Amino acid sequence: MKLFRNYIATFKGLSKEVWWLALITLINRAGTMVIPFLSLYLTKDLDFSFSDVAWIMSAFGLGSVVGAYLGGKLTDRFGFYKVMIYSLFLTGLLFISLQFLNTFISLCLGIFLVMLVADSFRPAMMVAMSAYSTPENKTRSITLIRLAINLGFSAGPAVGGIIITTMSYSGLFWIDGLTCILATLVLIRVLHPKKSTTLDEVKVENPQPPKRDKAFIVFLVSMTLFGIIFLQYFSTIPIYYKDVHQLTEFEIGLLMGMNGMIIFLLEMPLIKGLEMGRRTKAELMLIGALLVGASFFVLNLTTWIGILIIGMLLMTVGEMIIFPFSNAFAMERASKGNQGEYLALYNISFSIAHIGGHNAGLQMIDYMGYENTWYIMSIIAVASMLLLIILRYMLKTSKLK
Repeated sequence: MKLFRNYIATFKGLSKEVWWLALITLINRAGTMVIPFLSLYLTKDLDFSFSDVAWIMSAFGLGSVVGAYLGGKLTDRFGFYKVMIYSLFLTGLLFISLQFLNTFISLCLGIFLVMLVADSFRPAMMVAMSAYSTPENKTRSITLIRLAINLGFSAGPAVGGIIITTMSYSGLFWIDGLTCILATLVLIRVLHPKKSTTLDEVKVENPQPPKRDKAFIVFLVSMTLFGIIFLQYFSTIPIYYKDVHQLTEFEIGLLMGMNGMIIFLLEMPLIKGLEMGRRTKAELMLIGALLVGASFFVLNLTTWIGILIIGMLLMTVGEMIIFPFSNAFAMERASKGNQGEYLALYNISFSIAHIGGHNAGLQMIDYMGYENTWYIMSIIAVASMLLLIILRYMLKTSKLK
């Protein structure tokens, strides 16, 4: 009982608006069950080759880059409220339409458009969350949003696996679209423009362009490299589970759902404990990158199926550490300039990873097999860690000046 009370206490002090944003994110994320199964859908249901799927996933990433950039610009110009409304609603319609595309060109264009509209939501939502949070609880606000994402993600793949087994992949697109539209209706109902007008108009005088923030640039490159390895869990890893370990879609959904449930139960207490420690954000991100890199390395140690659970646990703990503190670091640096622009670049770093990461991973498993691919992913993780060590040094020396 005391443990439960301590867990609840970690959520105290967050604003009502942040809780509403978390609910909207939960509704939206619960429906994005098609994403973990997208590579399987393209290879198994539509019979595309790994090479074709690699380029389709690059269109996914390119749309994400353009969407994140556009979302940041539109947020700075029109405010987060309007961007969030239009992005959510149009994403719902586009997801429903996506199921009717079945040629290579139409899927490239369709997925590009879906991600362009969908990822314009992310910078707007982050600015909204920052606006509704106090400086001392921004990291916990981020963590609450991530809890909502992962609660939805823990249920989504499991339900998605059941839908594929009992119905078809078509049902996933309908649920994705309808939940986005439902999230739009909730957003309109609970967050009113009048309450966000003042926050929307907050501007930094003489904002510093992100391109002049050298520490932020090093951080972005590190996050791009990290994104390349992390995103394999949404493209090559599900195929690996099915091809090498013969898991069904339902079993894949349960394994990936375990990731979301662990995050939902443990991330907030973990983050609160880490915040009370002496380690800097850069040091904590370094630990997170190490664990995620190790999750690929261990897959080559044995053919025992239990290693999949160990790998997922390593990735989960690493993810729980790196994402809240990288988000918090980005928002901290964004206080120097236009928030939308800074936070859009943070999102773009992962969108760039979408462009190259899925394509590279799928091409590598096609040409050199899973084992060599996992070793390369481990090496990329080391490169990300080296940049975080450089970032830590830059931040430390700047404080000494």
